[in-house]
Amino acid sequence: TPFVLTTNNPTDTPLDLSTPLSRVLFDAQEINTHIDTLTTKSALPLLTHTQEQTASSARIVQEIDSQVASLNDGYKRLEKEVLVRYEAAEEVKAVASRLWETVRLGRSVGRCLQLGRQLEIQLSEVAGTGNPVKTQGQKEDHRALVRCSNTLLSLRELFSKSGPGEEGHGLERVEVIRTLQSNIATPAERTVLSKSHQIIREFSMSSLSTGTNTTTYAQTADTKSRTTSALLSLYLLSPVTKTKKWEPELLLQALQEYLRTALTSSLASLSRALATLPTLDRTLLEISARCQNILALSSLLSSTTPPAQPLLPPSQAPPPNFLTPLLASLETGSLASYFWRTLAGGLSTKVMEIMNKG
Repeated sequence: TPFVLTTNNPTDTPLDLSTPLSRVLFDAQEINTHIDTLTTKSALPLLTHTQEQTASSARIVQEIDSQVASLNDGYKRLEKEVLVRYEAAEEVKAVASRLWETVRLGRSVGRCLQLGRQLEIQLSEVAGTGNPVKTQGQKEDHRALVRCSNTLLSLRELFSKSGPGEEGHGLERVEVIRTLQSNIATPAERTVLSKSHQIIREFSMSSLSTGTNTTTYAQTADTKSRTTSALLSLYLLSPVTKTKKWEPELLLQALQEYLRTALTSSLASLSRALATLPTLDRTLLEISARCQNILALSSLLSSTTPPAQPLLPPSQAPPPNFLTPLLASLETGSLASYFWRTLAGGLSTKVMEIMNKG
């Protein structure tokens, strides 16, 4: 063939392959003879071994089938005894959770209603406080202002705990609670604030301003006690903020209004007295009385310790007394010096007006 001709040189010596091929054929025949001999002699043991293996496999499969059947039966039994009971237990758990939530909400509603009833009773005691004319059978109890404030604070604290799992969670959904807030709590807070502002506006410790020569110890003690109750109420009801430094806003507003009224009245009366000199002595006496009242108020504020404010966060420290935050808000060291300094500052303008009028 062309391939043989290209790979072999025609001049090469021819090879004799008959001898090697005969030897290979002999070896193959000998191997085949050995294989036939082995298979003939070992056929029975091989068949026996194969039969034993097959029987063993059958027994294993049979055993596995029985185990699988047992497992299936066990699973069905567990499914009936565990899974079904688990589903029933989950339903019971959900029902119990709803019942617990209902009981918790019922307790919170009950506490709110109890505080509301308590507030109504205390509010009836506040009714005569601050009224100059008392009706027959009407009893004044200025301390009821503080009791009302504490009750309102308890309600406010309860309503503020509105997070999941907290005592006040879900109260806003109850109609009777919304009625309590709108018809009792809010009007009661307005009444307490109004009475407290009225007491502070009418604060007077000077006999010069009352027109009497002497003021009895009982009258002085009663005025201090009534004013202290008003101060405590305004302090407790002042809104608490957690984002900045807290100040008793309602208390400071009432005290600043008292000082502002005293300054405005003093400046107006002094301006009139400078225009009509015969009334100057009486006007100066009235201004001195107002200054005495401010000094008495300053002494009362410095001696009054703020009560505990449960809504105040631990990071916010309460003031040592009621005078400190007032002086800080007015940026002064004394109420008397603030009074005279502000009065003198406003008087210069009035004097210039009088001089211009001739």
